[in-house]
Amino acid sequence: MWWFKRGKAKEIWDQEIQWPIGDIEAAQKIREVCRSAAGSAERVAGFADRPDNEKSKFDADRYQRAARTAMQIAIKMSDELLRDAALRQIVTLCMKADDLKTARILLRAIQALPIKEDVLRDHPILRLPE
Repeated sequence: MWWFKRGKAKEIWDQEIQWPIGDIEAAQKIREVCRSAAGSAERVAGFADRPDNEKSKFDADRYQRAARTAMQIAIKMSDELLRDAALRQIVTLCMKADDLKTARILLRAIQALPIKEDVLRDHPILRLPE
C-alpha cells in the first residue's frame, strides 16, 4: 500500500523556520514544540533509574533537540513578556524531564516577576539552592 512507503515524519522542531516571524508566532511555535516533546521529557525522567537502552536514548535526544530549538526561538523574541511566557513553557518541559540545571538557568532569564513567581509556585524545588 502506498501510504506505508512514506518517509519518517519530521518533528515540529526539525522543520525549517522562515525568519522573520513575529513574537506571537514564535510563542505559538514554542508552545507546540513543548507540547510535542512532553511525552519524551516525562520518559526521560522515568529512565533515570534504568540502564541505557535504545528507547531512552531516543527520548533523551528528542527532548534535548526540542528544548534547544525552543530556547533558540525564545532568544530571538523581542517582546519581553511573551519571551518570559515562552520561557515558562520551556521550564515546564525541563521539569518534566527532571532537568533542574537547565530549568534553573531559564528561570533566572525570566524578568517578569508574576511569571517567575508562578513558575516557583508550580515547581518549588527550583527555590532550593543548586
